[in-house]
Amino acid sequence: MTEISSTDTRWLSGAELAAWIPFSGVLIGVLSALDTQLRDEKLSLFGYLVLAGLSEAPERTMAMSELATLAGGSLSRLSHAVSALERHDWVTRHPAPNNRRITLATLTDAGYAKVVASAPGHVETVRRLVIDPLTKQQIGQLGRISENILTELNRAQ
Repeated sequence: MTEISSTDTRWLSGAELAAWIPFSGVLIGVLSALDTQLRDEKLSLFGYLVLAGLSEAPERTMAMSELATLAGGSLSRLSHAVSALERHDWVTRHPAPNNRRITLATLTDAGYAKVVASAPGHVETVRRLVIDPLTKQQIGQLGRISENILTELNRAQ
């Protein structure tokens, strides 16, 4: 087995570490808070993002591959989440009429009612933890920074 020397690792500088440590705390803290808030709604954050994405789609329907990208998960993770949502009759799956190799997910009326009922608490938590502590300029910066990181995450997949 080859040992990797420390010169092969691009260690974080002091300034980079000073940014990374609080950012990693934000990642864990915000995800945990949102999952906790949505638990009362019998939803995970990922499940909520699936329902919300479908609620905005034309005819509340989207190809599973597009929905996975929108929700920020793999097709496998999405498939498991949609199975759970189907058990609640919030989502249905069916082949696309013009290409049966493509699976579509459709938000049911009950699913739409669920996302509408869940949205106020979710938005309040997002606003309290992420939006309200920032200035308008910082919100714009956060959006641009997030887009840069998402681009790299998508490239890595």
